[in-house]
Amino acid sequence: MTSSGINPLLDKVLIKISGEFLAGKQHFGIDPTTLSSIAETIHKLHIEGREISIVIGGGNFFRGVAIAAKGMDRVTADYMGMMATIMNSLALQSELEKFDTDSRVMSALTIRKVAEPYIKRKAARHLEKGRIVILAGGTGNPYFTTDTTAVLRAIEVGAKIVLKATKVDGVYSDDPVNNPGAIKYESLSYKEVIDKELKVMDLTAMTLCKENDLPIVVFDVGKEGSLINIFNNEKEGTIISKGSLKW
Repeated sequence: MTSSGINPLLDKVLIKISGEFLAGKQHFGIDPTTLSSIAETIHKLHIEGREISIVIGGGNFFRGVAIAAKGMDRVTADYMGMMATIMNSLALQSELEKFDTDSRVMSALTIRKVAEPYIKRKAARHLEKGRIVILAGGTGNPYFTTDTTAVLRAIEVGAKIVLKATKVDGVYSDDPVNNPGAIKYESLSYKEVIDKELKVMDLTAMTLCKENDLPIVVFDVGKEGSLINIFNNEKEGTIISKGSLKW
């Protein structure tokens, strides 16, 4: 990346990981190899002294919106999806412990047996003490995506950038699977994403980013070394900002 402010941004990051990524090639549940690989990468970044918070989706177990579309009550479906994010968060915490990496799972849903209740000041304190904070349970409310959760929590804990780890290597003008002619964007402004109705994040999440000037990098976490490359200022994915950040 080429911008005078990019390195300081990477000192305090929130990584948003899709639940589908954790499933690996099995497409459901958690693939142990995939989980171990992402945990090891996060560990390597953490020991360099960065503040890292994480939000994980639950799509490898349950997708509330998709199930609700088939007739289940939307509120019930969304709460089930939130619990799926807690399962993924606990799995990542367990894997991080194998690398002697101190972490805390904090949940917006109260499940004290396995996770601390999410409190903004306490999360910030954990990060100050050098712990990774895994933020689970969504916002604790239905109708909000994990993308919105990631942006909201990033703002609350003082993260300077959101790294959206997906299965796609950036943002395209159209679905690259169905349209081979789709154009990949190197960088975009918040306004461009909203005006073009690009499927990066839901509108609530993108609006929050715009209002708080919170940059996002969308990248393929399945590509070997991609997350490390971002921290080494190497070109990965698509940068979304107010317009000043570019590769």
